[in-house]
Amino acid sequence: MRLGFYRRLAWTGIRQNKKMYLPYILACIGVVMVCYIVSFLGQSPALAGMAGGRTAQSFLDMGFGVMCVFSTIFLFYTNSFLIRRRKKEFGLYNILGMGKRHLALVLLWETVMIAAITLVVGLFCGVLFSKVAELALTRILDGGVTYTLTVELNSVVSTVVLFLVIFGLMFLNTLRQIHLTSPIALLRSENAGEKPPRANWIIALLGLVVLGGAYYWAITVKDPITAMIGFFIAVAMVVVGTYLLFVAGSVTLCRLLQKNKRYYYKTNHFVSVSSMVYRMKRNGAGLASICILCTMVLVMISSTSCLYIGIEDSIRNRYPRNINLDGMVDTVDTLTDERLNQVRALAEETVERYDATMSNVLDYRVAGFVGIQREDHVVLENTFQNSYSVEDMANTWQIFVVPLEDYNQLMGKHEELVKGETLVFTTKEMSYPYDTLTLGDGLTLSVAKQVDSFADNGVDAMQIVPSIYLFVPDFSSVMDRLGEMSEGSEQFISPHWFYGFDLNCDDETQKSIAQDLKQELRDMEISAGDEEFFHVLMEAAAQERADTYGLYGGLFFLGILLGVVFILAAVLIIYYKQICEGYEDQARFDIMQKVGMTKVEIRRSINSQVLTVFFLPLLMAGAHLAFAFPLIRKLLLLLGLTNVWLFAGVTVVCFVAFALFYVLIYRLTSRSYFRIVSGMRDE
Repeated sequence: MRLGFYRRLAWTGIRQNKKMYLPYILACIGVVMVCYIVSFLGQSPALAGMAGGRTAQSFLDMGFGVMCVFSTIFLFYTNSFLIRRRKKEFGLYNILGMGKRHLALVLLWETVMIAAITLVVGLFCGVLFSKVAELALTRILDGGVTYTLTVELNSVVSTVVLFLVIFGLMFLNTLRQIHLTSPIALLRSENAGEKPPRANWIIALLGLVVLGGAYYWAITVKDPITAMIGFFIAVAMVVVGTYLLFVAGSVTLCRLLQKNKRYYYKTNHFVSVSSMVYRMKRNGAGLASICILCTMVLVMISSTSCLYIGIEDSIRNRYPRNINLDGMVDTVDTLTDERLNQVRALAEETVERYDATMSNVLDYRVAGFVGIQREDHVVLENTFQNSYSVEDMANTWQIFVVPLEDYNQLMGKHEELVKGETLVFTTKEMSYPYDTLTLGDGLTLSVAKQVDSFADNGVDAMQIVPSIYLFVPDFSSVMDRLGEMSEGSEQFISPHWFYGFDLNCDDETQKSIAQDLKQELRDMEISAGDEEFFHVLMEAAAQERADTYGLYGGLFFLGILLGVVFILAAVLIIYYKQICEGYEDQARFDIMQKVGMTKVEIRRSINSQVLTVFFLPLLMAGAHLAFAFPLIRKLLLLLGLTNVWLFAGVTVVCFVAFALFYVLIYRLTSRSYFRIVSGMRDE
């Protein structure tokens, strides 16, 4: 046979199965387009030269890796639907005289055609929409706009290589399936039914236990460190539990519905349930995949949207004042009034030169160190030693000792304590439940009470560990005692002086003030020339805002982009499941129509089946999201987001919007299923 024959045969096979191939090709084009766009943005010179652009590009590089893994899994999964549908056709070719070598040539031509269409159209759309994506990300980062359309050759090459490898692997996998299957088995592949699976109560119960364990841990976890450490374990438990419940639990559910005579012995329920029970093992895995994709979409879009919407709150948490100074010294004795007044005077003079005014002044001394809490005892030892366990990590605190007089002055309080007493304040929604607190080998402080608030210095927003503030009346003696205990050890106690203030001027003026003040502080340190270490670091919120927008803007853009991709993946899986099951059920419904079943009754049966099956992933995804809410909220605390009501509101809005979209997909796919099983033709 001529090679042109195989090419025509391949093209004919694609055209005759266009209902299956067209969504697949469109999905491939979409994935190619998104991969190019993500890679392009990760290498875009325009973004790299923008404030905060480098930070956003680091997340886009990670996003390209995610897209590589997802594209491979997704295209393999959807390609399996096509091969399952085409096996009967391949078996017929084989029986009519075509050897498996000739079938391989047909499949090769199909793969080449689909790959060519996918790469050409996908890259064209990627180049076309890459500028739109760049402008959108530029708008998110609040940067300058350029309208030059460019093509990133490295992104083109990496995208082409990636998808050539994926298509090559899918081609080899298809050859493997055909080679290992006899012609008769291929011909009967569509008619080969599954034995009715038994209701496996053990596996269903195991899935329930695994999922319940993940839920219980998610709602009972107390600190962000434990939440971060166990997050991926919890995700793995949810995935495993979901698959076990959908595979075994769905069969069990069908068996229970069959035992319910009032429900089962009705026309619409009888046909749908008896049909589902024969395919539930395979059906359950697909439904579990849809559920996991839906959950991923909801978690990504809600969390990244919340981070971006609450970005100004996060900036305020990280930079509590417009100008923030951190005076670092070797010993507390170096924090003399003379030195501190000199810095205050420089700041006031610099601000006055720009006709600006200070307000909301932050001014206090502190000594910080790290300790491991073990009940009412804080161990002051090197927390980075080899024996540092996961449990120690979860109980690690950033400890700050602050003079009581500074607390009273800053907070407008009049608290009075005696020597050996302390007030306690904790961050990241943690608490200290004990009446005493012992630091190191023997410095025991009596907890007079826990206070509700304290002026933040921005350090806690940078740390993944929670902070505990100890306000003591005898600051110098406490520091002397801590210094004695730390001698000869690797524990480092760092005294600081935090000074900050807000300004009544715009961001550009604040940047100018910060630049001048930074230079004058450097000149002051040089001119002092003393042996004692006294160095002042300075941060300006206006200067650091761009990097923060790059961090959260990059996460938001990537979350939306991946969310859209995962939604389209879920839509395609739902569509293919409806189409494949429609063809499988067509013969059954033909028989039902011959014995008197009307199209109205068919539609009722379809609605019963689809409502029973395809809304389970949405309901389960909602349950996953609800139980994961406390866990995700604690993880967001590590990124500086403390507004729980904002996160709750965004999560609810995302779920409602996604549910409406899911209902729309249900209506469209169930209509295609109805056309197939009722004998209608829309070609």
